[in-house]
Amino acid sequence: MSEPARSAPRASVASDPPAAHLRRVMGVTRMDLIFVHGALVRDGSWWWQRTADLLLARTGIRSRALELPSCGEGTARDGAAHPVASGLEADARALRAELDSLDDPGSAIVVGHSYGGTVIAEAGAHPAVRNLLYVSSYLPDIGQAQGTIMSGESDPVTIGDNGDGTLSVAGYDAASFGARFLQDTDASTQRAAWSRVTAQALGSFVTPTTAAGWQGVDSTYLVCADDRSTSVGLQRFHAARATRSVEVPTGHHPFITRPELVVAEIEALLDRS
Repeated sequence: MSEPARSAPRASVASDPPAAHLRRVMGVTRMDLIFVHGALVRDGSWWWQRTADLLLARTGIRSRALELPSCGEGTARDGAAHPVASGLEADARALRAELDSLDDPGSAIVVGHSYGGTVIAEAGAHPAVRNLLYVSSYLPDIGQAQGTIMSGESDPVTIGDNGDGTLSVAGYDAASFGARFLQDTDASTQRAAWSRVTAQALGSFVTPTTAAGWQGVDSTYLVCADDRSTSVGLQRFHAARATRSVEVPTGHHPFITRPELVVAEIEALLDRS
């Protein structure tokens, strides 16, 4: 049973210095943090950067953003850019490979945003994972596809078929995309986000999951109370499957608009060691 939801704490950027915080967790293990971004965008490191910088300053923990093959990220063996291909299975393989590269069991916190939670599920149980953090995301049952999860939304994001095995958001421009997904940030950031919207393999949305990597793992879910993309009702449904949930007063991307709230929850996971 999950812990009851609570409101986000008022995090102070100037709390413990990095050395003091690291002393609190030194006896556990070296920590790694992997961010898995959402659907139909690329350049995860950009989306994650504000939180990554604050996390490093406050805790000394370096993070990395997973590249999703279904969004055309990463490189092939010949060094060329990966084609957009394969979908959910390829993304899950990419996450498992990243976790396989870690030296210490139980050293990783994996953060899944939106579709990233479905990637975590399909990647399955992994000994490197210590905690999961979900941001307006999903904890699907085995056999659920991303499209099925979203099918009950009353105001779904419009997605169009490109006719080549990929899908893209449809009917948006920089302003309307910003108003829906990043209404709580400035126009310049909204335009930068829009420039990173991309096509994604159809298989990311229609492939049923074959694993539930969230089961049996300590997890926190951030419900974004002002999200205009994923309904609060759907978020709370999935949050009930996590160990605990926290409501934050943000839109769909708090790691951009309120990074201190996201870092505060990562610190809370560290303190649970």
